[in-house]
Amino acid sequence: MTTLRIEHRSHFRYDTEVVSSYNEARLLPAWLPRQRVLDSRVDVSPMTWSTTYRDYWECDVMAFEVLQPHRSLTVTGSSLVEILPQPARAERASWDTLGGPKFQDLLCEYLDNSAMTEPPAELEEYAREAAAKLSPDATARALCEHLHDQMRYVPGATTVHTIAREAWDARSGVCQDFAQLAAGTLRRIGIPARYVSGYLHPKRDAAMGETVQGESHAWVEWWTGEWTGFDPTNDREVGDHHVIVGRAREYSDIPPLSGVVAGATEHLDVTVSVTQVS
Repeated sequence: MTTLRIEHRSHFRYDTEVVSSYNEARLLPAWLPRQRVLDSRVDVSPMTWSTTYRDYWECDVMAFEVLQPHRSLTVTGSSLVEILPQPARAERASWDTLGGPKFQDLLCEYLDNSAMTEPPAELEEYAREAAAKLSPDATARALCEHLHDQMRYVPGATTVHTIAREAWDARSGVCQDFAQLAAGTLRRIGIPARYVSGYLHPKRDAAMGETVQGESHAWVEWWTGEWTGFDPTNDREVGDHHVIVGRAREYSDIPPLSGVVAGATEHLDVTVSVTQVS
């Protein structure tokens, strides 16, 4: 069992005084069978009003307003999470099972693409060639490994509005692009897949109690008899250094922060720190 302390701080600075701001924050880890949330909170300064709710994707959301003049806004999500060991995997589903009407109906939301996740023909062709020789699970892994081999992780190379095809054409992007390309391609060949938003402790050999610069991260989960998480950016299975915040179809369903500010240009600084405490 691994216990991680996470702090995700976003600091907005505005070039002029803002009189109103309306926002949503999805920064807190989900309570899941393998993930126990021991403590979590979101602090906002300044803030006029807030409420919390669980959205359609079962992600915990804090909605808040700032209805007073301000030139900056700080949003900090803090949490303490236990990640339990991965249990033994169940028997994998076959291509026939995935193509049956039962799962086509139950998992239909994770089989359709939008413009954001629609993959390029070249990547779909690679996946179909793999599927002709491999099981669904092995095909999904081969695709993620291919993405890792073909694309470069380049911070700032894309934005949250970059579609999957554009990232592939550039052969570079961030974790969001790797995850959306993987999910979109898997859906095109009949494997249900979902986008996962969360955090990553990037330093496996960090000393106990050492605080390191972490990441707001994204990866993919596919269903082949059960949901399996894989991190194509880092070419490894999701394990005890990954913390899940939300799961949905794509980034725009569960952005960490979203909102509306009237009449100002914003400058954003984000820091994520992660400490393994046990």
